[in-house]
Amino acid sequence: MTQARADLLQGTLEMLILKTLQVGEPMHGWGVAVRIQQLSEQVLQVNQGSLYPALHRLEHKGWIRSEWGVSENNRRAKFYRLTALGLRQLGEEHAQWDLFTGAVGRILHAT
Repeated sequence: MTQARADLLQGTLEMLILKTLQVGEPMHGWGVAVRIQQLSEQVLQVNQGSLYPALHRLEHKGWIRSEWGVSENNRRAKFYRLTALGLRQLGEEHAQWDLFTGAVGRILHAT
């Protein structure tokens, strides 16, 4: 049986990127995408056409910052890190997500 791939709701990708960067060391873009895929047990797959514009938006908003470094395969790459402002934003988005999913759950389980 093939596993279904879910499309992300608008804005969800940014929240997932922030959460991914909250834990651990700075990551390059491809590493962020792989980590999201791993944590979602292969359900969510982020393509480069969505990932890199989202990273640029987050950086422009001041929620993440980047610096150039060398990747594990010895290539030059941008590494991203969550900022204090990004951590605060993640908290707000997480609260909104819980509110949203709770409301949808109540509707789906209504009789």
